[in-house]
Amino acid sequence: MYKPSHRSLAIALLAGSTAFAPPLAARDAPGFEARTVSPAIGARAELTPYLQCVPYARQVSGIEIYGDARTWWDQAQGRYATGTVPKKGAVMTFRPHGSMELGHVAAVSRVVDSRTVLLDHANWSPIDGRRGQIERDVMAVDVSPANDWSAVRVWYHPLGALGTTEWPVEGFIYPSRDRSAPAANPTRVAQSPAIAPGPTRLESSRRFLAAFGNLD
Repeated sequence: MYKPSHRSLAIALLAGSTAFAPPLAARDAPGFEARTVSPAIGARAELTPYLQCVPYARQVSGIEIYGDARTWWDQAQGRYATGTVPKKGAVMTFRPHGSMELGHVAAVSRVVDSRTVLLDHANWSPIDGRRGQIERDVMAVDVSPANDWSAVRVWYHPLGALGTTEWPVEGFIYPSRDRSAPAANPTRVAQSPAIAPGPTRLESSRRFLAAFGNLD
């Protein structure tokens, strides 16, 4: 069976394609920002759009939850299995903390040991001076005293090492449905339009960008 690469998934998301995912909910749309450069630089130098953590985590995990990352844990209750043990394919949900007012979600790509996992996520580290980028197989370490994954340190690209902040974590949302409750049909807000090809600029919400202003 054909399995699209992370690059092709990202391209599909950014182009508004339905080949790999449903159209993004309107409240997810501010995480995308298409930027262009001077024609003198050439089309190849065009910067890639910003990508929010939410649509990327939803795409790679298959967990159909919409809305700000900080709402995922509560939304998952009664719909998906949840817990405090990391498993491949699960989504780690971060609580709002400091300037990260909207929370964060990241998919577990590998469990290394009881204290270490690798994550696939978007819009964490600035890369080449820009946020909204995808990072794959980056390290996250459980620093909670009880080894319950309630606090983690995450790889931060500008440092080339784990960041210094201990980020609070709600837990893990597993792709399997919670069979103890009937399947939910979440109400989705209006769909956002696909991003048109060619020179375009969609302004990211000030609130979203400000929420990730001081990550380390």
